[in-house]
This record gives sequence, structure tokens and C-alpha cells, in this order.
Amino acid sequence: EDQIMSHTPHELHDEFPESVARISRMKSQDAHFCRIADDYHALNRQIHRIEVQIEAASDFRMEELRKKRLALKDEIAEMLRQKA
Repeated sequence: EDQIMSHTPHELHDEFPESVARISRMKSQDAHFCRIADDYHALNRQIHRIEVQIEAASDFRMEELRKKRLALKDEIAEMLRQKA
């Protein structure tokens, strides 16, 4: 399972490869950003577990999770733009 988890798609460093250092810095300096990044990470892992059928979910539930992940990603992108 660890090997599967280490290659989860849509991680923040995959989504924002140009901002890896900034993400790391903001996670250590900005509690709100850290919480959003942690929420994104947990949600992304849950979606991945469903996609690889480790965890079950209805299509509706999966769609809701993906919408939440996209909203968090948009919020993270906006915060990264503001701190650029």
C-alpha cells in the first residue's frame, strides 16, 4: 500500500511543480495555508483509494469529492499567486 500511496496522482507538487519550494515555505509559515494543503492532501488520497478500488464509493460521492478537491486546488492556486 505504501508504494501505491507514494505515487498518488494530483499531489500538490505535481499540480504546482514551479511552486514546490513556495508550498513548503508557506506550509511552515501560514497556518491557514497548511490546513488547506493538509485537507487537499487527505482528500486527494481518499479519491485515489477509491480510484484504485481500495475504498468503495458511489459515483455521486466520487463527484462530490472531486469537486471539493478542485475547490481546494483553486484556493491553493490563488494563495500561491498572492504570495508570488
